[in-house]
Amino acid sequence: MRVEDSGKGLKRTADQERETERKKKKKSHLNGTTEVNGGSNDMESILQSQKSRDKDNGKTKNKDIKSEKESMKSEKDGSCKKIRDASVKNSRPIKEERANDSSGAEENIPIKEENEPGNKVLDRDNHHTSTGKKQHKDHKRATKKDRKDKKKEKPVNGARQEKTEAHNKKRKHHEADDEEPKKKRMSKGEENKGGKGKNKKEEKNEQEKSKWKWWEESKNSNDGQKWKTLEHRGPLFPPEYEPLPNNVPFYYGGEPLKLSLGAEEVATFYAKMLEHEYTTKEAFQKNFFTDWKEVMTKDERHTIKKLAKCDFSEIHKYFVNKSEEKKNMTKQEKQALKEEANKLTEEYGYCLLDGHREKIGNFRVEPPGLFRGRGEHPKMGKLKKRVQPEDVIINCSKDSKIPVPPPGHKWKRVQHDNTVTWLTSWVENVQNHTKYVMLNPSSKLKGEKDWQKYEVARSLKLKVDSIRRQYQQDWSSREMKTRQRGVALYFIDKLALRAGNEKEDDTADTVGCCSLRVEHISLHESLDGQEWVVEFDFLGKDSIRYYNKVPVEKKVFKSLKIFMENKDPEDDLFDRITTTYLNKKLNECMAGLTAKVFRTFNASTTLQDQLSQLTKEDMTVEEKILSYNRANRAVAILCNHQRAAPKTFEKSMQLLQEKIQKKKAQIEEAKKELKKAKKAHKEHPSDRSKKLVEQREKAVRRLEEQLKKLELQETDREENKVIALGTSKLNYLDPRISVAWCKKYNVPIEKIYNKTQREKFAWAIDMTDEDFQF
Repeated sequence: MRVEDSGKGLKRTADQERETERKKKKKSHLNGTTEVNGGSNDMESILQSQKSRDKDNGKTKNKDIKSEKESMKSEKDGSCKKIRDASVKNSRPIKEERANDSSGAEENIPIKEENEPGNKVLDRDNHHTSTGKKQHKDHKRATKKDRKDKKKEKPVNGARQEKTEAHNKKRKHHEADDEEPKKKRMSKGEENKGGKGKNKKEEKNEQEKSKWKWWEESKNSNDGQKWKTLEHRGPLFPPEYEPLPNNVPFYYGGEPLKLSLGAEEVATFYAKMLEHEYTTKEAFQKNFFTDWKEVMTKDERHTIKKLAKCDFSEIHKYFVNKSEEKKNMTKQEKQALKEEANKLTEEYGYCLLDGHREKIGNFRVEPPGLFRGRGEHPKMGKLKKRVQPEDVIINCSKDSKIPVPPPGHKWKRVQHDNTVTWLTSWVENVQNHTKYVMLNPSSKLKGEKDWQKYEVARSLKLKVDSIRRQYQQDWSSREMKTRQRGVALYFIDKLALRAGNEKEDDTADTVGCCSLRVEHISLHESLDGQEWVVEFDFLGKDSIRYYNKVPVEKKVFKSLKIFMENKDPEDDLFDRITTTYLNKKLNECMAGLTAKVFRTFNASTTLQDQLSQLTKEDMTVEEKILSYNRANRAVAILCNHQRAAPKTFEKSMQLLQEKIQKKKAQIEEAKKELKKAKKAHKEHPSDRSKKLVEQREKAVRRLEEQLKKLELQETDREENKVIALGTSKLNYLDPRISVAWCKKYNVPIEKIYNKTQREKFAWAIDMTDEDFQF
């Protein structure tokens, strides 16, 4: 068949035309520019396959539109080559070729071989050849077999493995982001580098570094100056009184009575204490009613004649309900209150002392209320009036910012006295005592005072022998004043009695050594197999009873008989001396020596002696702590530091005894199990049975150690039931003795001092080694 081009007169046969076209395709393909009619569908299939593979490898997201188009072009070029090679009789597999894009950048594009599934083997007219179909089926079968083999071997193909690794990496990254607040999963080095936060140990170390180690600084000359600069915000006053709701009535004689604001406030003080034993005492009721009438209006005083007719029950019920509401607050509400309190502490609870931020002890002014007192105090029940800014004296440095008083008020006075340590002061109305706002016990001023106190007591050991010889000579003096001084010093030295001060008639009847009366002692030439016994029975500080039977020297006994002659029970035993006179004589013996220094000296000496006697190296930590508490207990008894048994004592002891019984039962059961294990090992010895015996033995030992700890706790609690260990530990015992003991016997300091006490005695903990001797 011939084709004629009428325009040019050129004639070609169809075969010649096809052959020319074929040669042209071959030449163009070698130059990388051939496009095949009807090959677009093939190219789309290849492109989709390539996109899927790129997506699995995580690469498609990074490709731009231009590179994608160039990739399509390269795929088409590669496909053309497959078509050409398929038409060649001696066809062979096409290997991967590297295609260059227009910009010259190289990209690896894998070209499928003929024997790979998915390839199409075409003839010159783009139809499947018989050979191509057969190859396609063969490769399909081979692919299925390969998949089965791979499933048995369980490998992960490259693309999926890369995808899995990328996914896991991404997941770990997100998990790490979620876990950033949890410091435990981060190494300390990473924490520091990232700056995300610090663990507790690092925070503690930073706090330790930021603490002011004033004891390492050179001491100031003893010119009486306590500070150079002092700045603070003044005291925090209690909130004003909030009137009761109208539905909370006060009854008098069974009838409701509306009280004036001042009278109502005082009535609430009494109503809050209705269930307390104080309101049952006659002195309390009398003092309250007297002071209450002073704040009433004239009409109220005319109406309210007797306290017995007053009914405070509804007011009491109102405050009980408010207390319950506070207890039942949600966690968020309690947190809000806590944050508010913390803000006030930040504002009023700190001052600047010589450029250092120091904590203030009691920055809150005591709210109005009813005075209670210790023991049978004659003023119990009297009204403690509200302290106003006009009653308060401010003490700060001249160049500091003066505290601003509450609106509408002014300070009584502002002074700049650096020879005192208090920040503000006022006089309370019940006993006319001056109240002070002082720095916290952990502050420099308090720490220096404690250190100085213990150093003076420590230096007494160099003088104590000569002082004792002197007061023993005074027992034989013909001058009554000298003899009384000698006997009084003997009691202060040996019994650690307080010196005692002169007291007013309207205060509690408490006495010390110099204020003893004849009625407070009894003399026994022989008692309980001992000679020359003095029996003491009186109320000491805080109305704590002091009762003791003490054998004394014969000269002391005879001197006491002389002091008691021709005297009534209410007369003073030491009628020739006073506390002031006694301290003056002691100061002549040693600078800074007072009766209280003797008490501190004897307390610290007793603790050190008792610790050396009671502590042994082979003790457990629990046994060492029991020894420490026993030594502390000996000091508390010497100083008469007593307390009433706690209300929960019996219940807590019962629970502890139940724990002990339960632990004993567990030990019995563990011993039975051990016996069985030993028997089984004896009958059929093996490594397994031997290991079981060892485990059972270890369990028995562990339970026995736990039982021992519980029994030590029981003994400790019982012995200290009515003994207050804290008073002597904080006020009379040199902390360096305890710190040295802890370091020597490897006892954690936390077992002896709690956090607050460790802050108070930071100076002692830092400077003391295990060889310290008081």
